[in-house]
Amino acid sequence: MESRGRSLIADAPVATLSDDDLVELLASQTPEAHRLAASILRDPIAAEDAVQDAAMAAWNGRRKLRHADNPTAWFAAIVVNVCRDELRRRSKRWRLPEPPASMTFGSPDQLAVSDEIGRAVTWLSADEQLIIALRYGRDLTVPQIAAHTGLREGTVKSRLHHSLEHLRSAMAAERRVEESRR
Repeated sequence: MESRGRSLIADAPVATLSDDDLVELLASQTPEAHRLAASILRDPIAAEDAVQDAAMAAWNGRRKLRHADNPTAWFAAIVVNVCRDELRRRSKRWRLPEPPASMTFGSPDQLAVSDEIGRAVTWLSADEQLIIALRYGRDLTVPQIAAHTGLREGTVKSRLHHSLEHLRSAMAAERRVEESRR
């Protein structure tokens, strides 16, 4: 009886991506992957590097992919993980760079708020920055963030809540510093 259960698992069909299918996937998903990485890293040049690293990781891990029914989500998750690693490396080195001026739009008041938020975000942990970027930078829903990160929806909600609290605290600290300079 025990061998019967194992044989059902062993005989289950496993769909994998062919090399040609993966090349096609990477080519078709590169623009969206770049938008995703740029919103997380807030740097279009670093996003290019992240997408390239993610493509290499996808290529190297192509044989490990099982049940290739949603390779787009699989590649997006790789991009998110590469960006998370980059955010962690940056936070260990020093504060993150300010968002490029080319990524800000709107009135002077909106630019001031955007600048304030950009500075405050640099004080968050890499995981907090990632959650904030996916939710507000890419406008993803909680279930979409969960799919991209591999976290449970409840965990995403909790991290989003705590990340927003930390962001508010960082913004308040930035305001206090600004007021003390006056």
